[in-house]
Parts: sequence; C-alpha cells; structure tokens
Amino acid sequence: MTEQGWEVYADIIDRERPVSDRHAPMPVEDRAAQFAPFAALAGYGNAIERTARAHEAEVAHEVEHIQPEEI
Repeated sequence: MTEQGWEVYADIIDRERPVSDRHAPMPVEDRAAQFAPFAALAGYGNAIERTARAHEAEVAHEVEHIQPEEI
C-alpha cells in the first residue's frame, strides 16, 4: 500500500481498544441490531415485489416475440 493506506495509522494500529468508564459494554445481540436493515418505508418492499410480478408476464410476452436476427 502507499502512504495513503494503513501506514497512516501505524501509530495507533497496535493500541488496545478504549473502554468507557461510564458505560457497560453493549451485549453482542444488541450491538448487532444497530446494523439490521432499517425499514423506513413500511411496505415498500412488498410494493416493489407486486410491481415486479405484474410486469414479469408482460416482459416475458415481449421476449417471446423477439426474432433471432433482432438479438
């Protein structure tokens, strides 16, 4: 790597992880929940799936009618 790589952090790379005096460590299960998918738009995924299914037959029908020389 270049100087832009991990060498920039050489002074801290081998240090121990800081531990808070005020806060107990968070359980792994709770910490993992922070990175769980966030459904900001409830039902959006279902709407996309319905739309995809609705258009699937239409696209399949169009593909059936493509002539080999058009490919």
